[in-house]
Amino acid sequence: MAVQTVTKEVDIEEPPGKTGVGRLDRPPRPAVWAQVPDAQWDDWRWQLSHRLNTLEELGQVIHLTPEEIEGISAKDRFRLDITPYFASLMDPDDPNCPIRRQIVPTSRELVGFTSMMEDSLAEDAHSPVPGLVHRYPDRVLMLVTTQCASYCRYCTRSRIVGDPTATFSRSDYEAQIDYLARTPQVRDVLLSGGDPLILPPKILEMLLSRLRAIPHIEIIRIGTRVPVFLPQRVTEELVTMLRQYHPLWMNLHFNHPKEITPEIRRACNLLADAGIPLGCQSVLLAGINDCPHIMRALVHELVKMRVRPYYLYQCDLVEGAGHFRTPVAKGIEIMEALRGHTSGYAIPTYVVDAPGGGGKIPIAPNYLLSMSHDRVVVRNFEGYITTYQEPDEYRPHDPKTCAYCQNKRPEPGQTGITGLLDGERMAIKPENFDQTHRRAPILTGGTETSPIIMGQALTNGERITVVNGEVI
Repeated sequence: MAVQTVTKEVDIEEPPGKTGVGRLDRPPRPAVWAQVPDAQWDDWRWQLSHRLNTLEELGQVIHLTPEEIEGISAKDRFRLDITPYFASLMDPDDPNCPIRRQIVPTSRELVGFTSMMEDSLAEDAHSPVPGLVHRYPDRVLMLVTTQCASYCRYCTRSRIVGDPTATFSRSDYEAQIDYLARTPQVRDVLLSGGDPLILPPKILEMLLSRLRAIPHIEIIRIGTRVPVFLPQRVTEELVTMLRQYHPLWMNLHFNHPKEITPEIRRACNLLADAGIPLGCQSVLLAGINDCPHIMRALVHELVKMRVRPYYLYQCDLVEGAGHFRTPVAKGIEIMEALRGHTSGYAIPTYVVDAPGGGGKIPIAPNYLLSMSHDRVVVRNFEGYITTYQEPDEYRPHDPKTCAYCQNKRPEPGQTGITGLLDGERMAIKPENFDQTHRRAPILTGGTETSPIIMGQALTNGERITVVNGEVI
C-alpha cells in the first residue's frame, strides 16, 4: 500500500515573551490525516479520542510486517494505543524505525526469556497502601492512574498499566495521602502511573493541592511521557496550574533524537518558562538507542530544550521486553562515549533498577584505578593516568558536634554502607550468615542443605534469599 504524505507549513502564534520556537515546520502527516484541520490536530482531546489501536488502523499508516501483524493480533498482548501525532513520526516503510519499534507490538514480545518477572522491581512488596511505593527512606512513588497517552512496549508496569479495570479511585487517593500525612520522613513525592498528565485536570490539581498542604513534603515531581506522545496537552492553561505548586519538577522520557520535533520544543519551552525544572529518563533499548552516537545526539538535543539528562536505565526484566534488552557492557560503552566528549550537564547517570526491589544502582566506567594511604590513581576519558595527592593533615568531620548529623538521621534499617562508615555496625550480613558459616548442615524439611549447595544455587540464579535457614 502506497502512503501519500502532505507537507504543510503552518504559522503558530507564540505566547508573549516566548522565544526560540518561531515558525513550526510540521512533520509530514500520513494521508489518513492529511485533511484533518490544524485546530483539531492541535487539540489534545482529539488526539486521545483518535488513537490507533487496531490492525486496520495501523495498516493505514505503515506497511505492517508479518511479525507486527502477529503481535497486534495476539489475544493476550499488552495494550496498544498510539496518538496520531506520535504515529505520524513513524517511517511507514522501515520496521526498524526507532519510533515504530517503541510502540507497535511484534511477536517478539510474546516470547519469554531467562529471569523474566511480572513485578521486576518488587513494587507491590513496598506498597503500604495501594498505589504507593515506599522504597527509599525519604521519598515515595505515588501511582495515580494506570492509563497513558500511548503505551511503550517495554513498560515496567505492564502488569497493571493499560488495564481499565485497575484504575485508582478516590478512596485509594485518600489512603495514599493519609499515609503521607502521617509519615514525616517523606519529603519528596513522585507522581507516576500510568501517566499523571492523562488525568482529568481537576483530579490532577486536587492531588497537587493536597500534597502541597502536607508540611513535610518539600518536593513534588511528575514523571510523564505525555509531552512526548501528546505535546498538544502542554497548554498555557496547564502550565499556569502547575506553577502554583512549586517546587515542582518534571521528568520526561525521550529515547531517540527522532522524537524531538517543533511541537516538542514548544511544549518544553512552555514548561521551562513556567519555572519547572525538566529532566529526562531514557531506557537503553536494543535496536533503538544502543549506539553512543545516537545517545550523544539525543542528549545534545535535550539540553538545547533545557531538559537535563537524568537517568539512562538498563531495560528491566519485565515480561514482553526481552528483545529490547542489551548487555550492561553496552551501557558502559555509551557512558565512555559521553564522559569527556560532551558537557557534564548532558551526561545522565546509567543505572540498573535492581531486580527484586533493591532500587537504582549507578554503574559507570572505572575511573579510579588504584589507591594507597596518600595517593589515588585516576584516569580520564582519553586514557590519561595521573595521581592525586591526599592531604597530609585532615581533621575528620565530627558528627557529634554537627546539628545536621543529629537532626537528619536516616530511617532505621536503610543506612546501608553509610551506616558502616558512621560506625553504627561492623558488617552487613546476608540472612542467616553466621549460621551458614558454622559449616554445619542446615535441616530444611527433613533434608540437609549444605552452605556450598546454597551458594551454588544463588550463583546459578535458582534462589535469591534464605529465610529461617531455608533456601527459598
